[in-house]
This record gives sequence, C-alpha cells and structure tokens, in this order.
Amino acid sequence: MKKKLQSNADRWSRNFSIIVLVLLVAMAIFAPIIAPYSPIQQNLAHKLLPPLSEGHILGTDNLGIDILSRLIYGSRVSLFVGLTGTFFGMVVGLVLGLISGYYGGWLDTVIMRLGDVQLAFPFVLLALAIMGVLGPGINNIIICAIITGWIKYVRVIRSDVLKAKDSEYIMAAKALGLSDIRILKQIFVNCFSSALVVATLETGRIILMESSLTFLGLGVPTETPTWGSMLADGRTYMRSSPWLAMVPGLAITLT
Repeated sequence: MKKKLQSNADRWSRNFSIIVLVLLVAMAIFAPIIAPYSPIQQNLAHKLLPPLSEGHILGTDNLGIDILSRLIYGSRVSLFVGLTGTFFGMVVGLVLGLISGYYGGWLDTVIMRLGDVQLAFPFVLLALAIMGVLGPGINNIIICAIITGWIKYVRVIRSDVLKAKDSEYIMAAKALGLSDIRILKQIFVNCFSSALVVATLETGRIILMESSLTFLGLGVPTETPTWGSMLADGRTYMRSSPWLAMVPGLAITLT
C-alpha cells in the first residue's frame, strides 16, 4: 500500500513538474500574443488595482502596469537565463569531468581542488561577489551561473567515468587501439543521462538565483520585466497591496 501511494505521489509530482515547465515555455514563446498589455505600459489612473479587477486579472502595480503582462514577459528572462546557464554549465562540467575522470593525475587534482575551493564558499556569498565584480546584466548572470554550477556536473561525471573506464568495453576499445577521443565519446554517451539529472535541478536553482540577484539590485536591469524586479517593487507595498509580491513569489516557488 505504501509503495503504491509513493508511486502515485511520484507520478503526480512528475506530471505537475512537466505541466509547469510546458506552461513556462509556452508563456515565454508566445508572450507577445497572450500578454494583454505591454509590460512597460504605464497607466497611473489604474495603479494598484487588486486582482480580478476589470481588464486586469492579477491587478496592477504602483505605476499602473498590468501584473499579468509583466509576469508573462518576465518568464522569458527567467527561462532564458535558466536554460542558457544550465546548458553552458553542463558543457563545461562534462568536459572537465571527462578529463578529470579519464586521465586522472595532476589534471584530476587541479580540477577537483578548484572545485573544493569553490564549494568552500556559500553559494549566495559567491554569487554576490561575482556579480559585484562583473556588474548587473543578463550575460553576467549567465556567467555567474556557469561559475557556480560547473563543479556539480564534474563530480557526478567524474564518478561515472571512473566506473566506466575499468569496464570491459573500455578495456576492449583500448586493446583495439582506439583513440582517447573515440573512447571518451563512448563514455560520454553513457554519462549523459547523469548530467541531465543534474541539469534539471540546476535550471530551477539558476532561475532562483536570477530572481534573488535582481531582487538585490545585482541582476537584470530594472527596466527589463523580471520576476525578481517585480518582487523587489512589491515589497514596499506588502501591507497595502500584498499581491504585488505574492504573484511573482508564487511563480518563483512553482518553478
């Protein structure tokens, strides 16, 4: 009975995650079509309207900008940063993980010690330090995501490579005189699924990181609609208009 309940819970959780991801991608792609207003269109006559107001399902902010429109366009930034940062972080991690696990020696020592040094710093502190040096901007957030995330892929891929390189098919490939590149390609195919598992977790982390940095004023410029900037703008009105912060906060939580 417990196993059946656990299986059903896992299935519902997986289905819910897929639905949220599909909705997020659809919002980002079709934002100009489904958004009722421009995300920067101000109307001070309709400022701070509550949710379910006429013409504004989620209300408006302190400048009269439609919250639903900002939320939809903000998903574009979050998805772009999340997927781009995840992709390049995975590429760097895969390459270094394959090299570290396959060749070992001083290369393995250098790569893993660099990773240990990075992991010694709290994630938030490291992200703030990187953005403090690079400055605000979408490209800099992606660079920050790569710097803070590559070691997670390296540790997983290196472990898989260490197991694979002593397997029979790799020993046979070496006996046949195959080059290291061809052998690494074969190992890569077997390790890629592990990298995808890490990537699914990293995407959510990077979206949260982008929102956090933007909330603190170190992320995306304020003129660009993002969930983090919406959250930062809404904190001033938490008592009088709590929906300004609750709507983007719920979106961040779901992703």
